[in-house]
Amino acid sequence: MYKYIINVTVKGKIYQTNVIANKNNSEKEVYQIAKEQVLKQWPH
Repeated sequence: MYKYIINVTVKGKIYQTNVIANKNNSEKEVYQIAKEQVLKQWPH
């Protein structure tokens, strides 16, 4: 497992979140996990 710090842009705002993911996950998969976390944490 790896820890990534990802910047995600949602509706013109930039959010930073941590993602714990398997090393076999692609960059796109890690970004998708980060975006889902941001959408759950902050109401839009």
